[in-house]
Amino acid sequence: MPILYLSPSTQENNYYVNGGTEEENMNLLADRMVPYLDASGIRISRNTPSMTAASSIAASNAGNYDLHLALHSNAAPEGRYGQARGILVFHYPGSAQGKRAAEIFAENLKAIYPLPDKVRVEPTTAIGEVRRVRAPSVFLEIGYHDNPDDAAWIKNNMGEIARVLVLSLAEYFGIPFLTPVPARSGMVDVEHGPLNVRARPSTQAPVLAQAPDGAELTVLNQWENWYLVNYKGTIGYVSRDYVTLN
Repeated sequence: MPILYLSPSTQENNYYVNGGTEEENMNLLADRMVPYLDASGIRISRNTPSMTAASSIAASNAGNYDLHLALHSNAAPEGRYGQARGILVFHYPGSAQGKRAAEIFAENLKAIYPLPDKVRVEPTTAIGEVRRVRAPSVFLEIGYHDNPDDAAWIKNNMGEIARVLVLSLAEYFGIPFLTPVPARSGMVDVEHGPLNVRARPSTQAPVLAQAPDGAELTVLNQWENWYLVNYKGTIGYVSRDYVTLN
């Protein structure tokens, strides 16, 4: 299953026109994403507010991540304070995967942002979390926090923005987007050989682990005839035909 480095803003001195900071609100957005990430089987590592952009980059580069996602909000330059609106989705110009991810985020954000023509994808080499990370990277500027309409939209739609961001991640990773449900315990019930735990709900997907008959696992979610499970720390898909729920 994919693993994401999630990097909400650490900019504690960028103030929203309606209260709070960029750091506070982007961490709230990341918090809202976590249940959807868990439900869809996307593993994450995440920076902390005490970190900086540089230490976030170092932490990302120290791991083996499938995508680096930075969450930010924007501010207009001096002289235009409060006058700009829109969402910018940045990617590194030399990364085909980063560009593909950026385009997916932009298309899905257009469906919920009130000014879809102001959602733009842009290549950049000027942002460290795009230029200096090893993994494909997307740097989101989700609205302008100095604009009253954008600041209100961000705060009033935090849950929907989080849902759309994780939906976009699932689309990029090629896995089902699933909504949170209570976890259940289950037991492997096979007659011959072990049960394959796969990276996606497909018999053609790579095998991540094998669970023997009688093994206990945690059923996290369901997609059609497949269960998303946690088997001894490995998260993946198994055929529901070979699992008995406890």
